[in-house]
Amino acid sequence: MIPRRTHRIVANALRRQAAVALIGPRQVGKTTLAYEIAERTDALYLDLESSVDRAKLADARFFLAEYEDRLVVLDEIHRAPGLFPELRGMIDQGRRRGERTGRFLILGSASVDLLRQSGESLAGRIEYVPLNPFDVLDVSPEVASTTELWVRGGFPDSLLAASGDDSLIFRRNLIRTYLERDISEFTGRRIPAETLERLWTMLAHGQGALLNASKLAASLMVSSPTVAGYIDLLVDLLLVRRLRPFPSSSGKRLVKSPKIYIRDSGLVHALLGLDSHNALIGHPVAGTSWEGFVIENLLAAAPPGTAAHFYRTQAGAEIDLVLELPGESTPWAIEVKLGLTPSISRGFYNACEDVEPQRAFIVYSGDDCYPLSTDVEAIGLRAMTKLLYEQVRGSD
Repeated sequence: MIPRRTHRIVANALRRQAAVALIGPRQVGKTTLAYEIAERTDALYLDLESSVDRAKLADARFFLAEYEDRLVVLDEIHRAPGLFPELRGMIDQGRRRGERTGRFLILGSASVDLLRQSGESLAGRIEYVPLNPFDVLDVSPEVASTTELWVRGGFPDSLLAASGDDSLIFRRNLIRTYLERDISEFTGRRIPAETLERLWTMLAHGQGALLNASKLAASLMVSSPTVAGYIDLLVDLLLVRRLRPFPSSSGKRLVKSPKIYIRDSGLVHALLGLDSHNALIGHPVAGTSWEGFVIENLLAAAPPGTAAHFYRTQAGAEIDLVLELPGESTPWAIEVKLGLTPSISRGFYNACEDVEPQRAFIVYSGDDCYPLSTDVEAIGLRAMTKLLYEQVRGSD
């Protein structure tokens, strides 16, 4: 069992709010974390994928009235969307009795239905906590090296599999589950699995590229709005990240399209059939795969409320990641380099002159930290994630 720092975040949120929603992609470890919390608090756990547990909630107020003094864990909440108005009534009744916090822990495998339903019915009564795949702050070098985490990705069953083959099979099965079951279940409409798999694979080949919906649509023989809708869906399922350009006032001509990343590096490699570090390093996607992996780790470590963008001008000045940290008047600029000998490109220098960051870093594949110039530091991924994590929270 690898301890998750999210455990403490959820526990603190339950002490503040009546309902807490733990959201993340399927198989990321939400149920395992919920079981830990349930065992420590004598909570009632209900799996809404079970017809038996769903039947118990046919009259939710009647059933849950017996558990008003206990935390209730509701797993796979999307299977019972009509439950949210009932939860609202029970939370409001409990508040009038002085029971204001720690009533419900809600687990969702996607944000699309959960956010819509809870946003309509539980506004002011719920706090959201994301659970991402494992990152370098979760996994010590003794458990898995940074390279292993990059190659296999952060889904627990993939990272901790007995062999590389077992890891790859898990990821392929996870992709198949999304394509054949989850997407239609979450959206309520049937989307051709073959078309979506082709799109997903094209995004993997173009990891970190600017979104060109027209080009993707032509390859898939569908319309641009259809492609945009599919990408919206993958974003809502927490499988794809859409990184938007930094809204600079520099006066330069900036690119306007977002960059698209598949969020878990292991899924990128599974979609491309890359089964090892050896196969990955020889593939053209290696550099952008590392870039996406670094970005996901940094955003998982960044303080809540951090805004993330990239910066690119039509003339080629570029910063891979621009972070606007809460409480800071100027952003941090981060460039990502695969390899052990990082250097500063002219494009990064020019972009920093435009953005005027408070701090500038090159995150590379090594572990040492040292200055590359008077304004730019080379830093390893683990050190950079720790720096971001402690920026607001402190070293506790």
